[in-house]
Amino acid sequence: MDNVEALPALESRIAALVAQYAGIPDGMAVPRSCSSVMDAVASQGVTSSEGGKRLRARLALAAFDALRPKPDGDDEAWRGHRAAAADLACAIEVFQTAALVHDDIIDDSDLRRGKPSAHRALAAALGDDPQADHVGRGLGIMLGDLLATASVAIAHDAAAALPKTESIMRTFLRMHREVEIGQVLDLAVEEAPLDRPEALASSSLGVFRWKTASYTTIAPIELGLLAAGAKTAKAQAIAASIGTPLGLAFQLADDLIDVIGSSASTGKPVGGDIREGKRTVLLADALAGAGEADRAELIRMFEAPERDADDVARAITLFKSTGAIDRSRGRIATLWRTAASALDEAAGMLGLSPASRDLLLGACECFLPKDLRGC
Repeated sequence: MDNVEALPALESRIAALVAQYAGIPDGMAVPRSCSSVMDAVASQGVTSSEGGKRLRARLALAAFDALRPKPDGDDEAWRGHRAAAADLACAIEVFQTAALVHDDIIDDSDLRRGKPSAHRALAAALGDDPQADHVGRGLGIMLGDLLATASVAIAHDAAAALPKTESIMRTFLRMHREVEIGQVLDLAVEEAPLDRPEALASSSLGVFRWKTASYTTIAPIELGLLAAGAKTAKAQAIAASIGTPLGLAFQLADDLIDVIGSSASTGKPVGGDIREGKRTVLLADALAGAGEADRAELIRMFEAPERDADDVARAITLFKSTGAIDRSRGRIATLWRTAASALDEAAGMLGLSPASRDLLLGACECFLPKDLRGC
């Protein structure tokens, strides 16, 4: 089991931190004529931060708790460091929200976690304004920036209470930069030709390392270990060895669930990636496994300006018949085994007890459904 019982406390703390760090600073004011819009943006920041499984925060806390378990009796130093580690974990989640707000603008998405995406909600708040959609997108961009900046401020204040202050901030800022590079690369992949599926798959997996694994699995493990006092080089190496395959598996699973899941379980429309024409590993595997006619159909479909519900259904059918879904399951299971093996090795390097090793393993398991782990 991981620290899922910490979820309510994390949720309330994230809301409090977003309200504190992403709004108007204390002692400052904005023009009265602009205050209603600013209030709407600040309120949306809290709303956009609500929900989710908090996998990243739970993984960071599991790494901290595994290396530095709660001592017997009262230990003021441990309590202070644990509270700072929790805020650091929350900072990752605030950054995650910032990335999602920007993602939804780039992807022109209507929904996030079953609710209107931030820029759609902000546009709706403007009422009958003919420029509502345009202004809503602009406000969404700025909300993402506000949340990203807030995440750095939260991490900075948390790191100041921990022994590895400088290493923690370098890691947090490196995480920001890697995700930003990953977003650029993700958009670049959308220009990739569809007649070389193996190259497309390789490029997409490379993007996953930058855009997803960097802040989803690698940074949480590294930050949790640093907060617990691990040496910088060791924390970085261990985080990469576990987090890289786990993060790739997580993104592959997310892409797979997009076509085999349901809106009720994901909070997003089924086949959203197909509607957007995204160049995914799943698509690459379908192109590689398709016959000439089916491959030509997929290429026409994904090169078209848009895709409708019939196209989504047909693409999913082809993903199944070409073996792409089965191949994706195989990729995920292989990556999971690599991550689990790296975790076992790390447990030995760190001298973790069996209970601590199981705590960290449980947090990693939460990133993948059991059936996709090959269990």
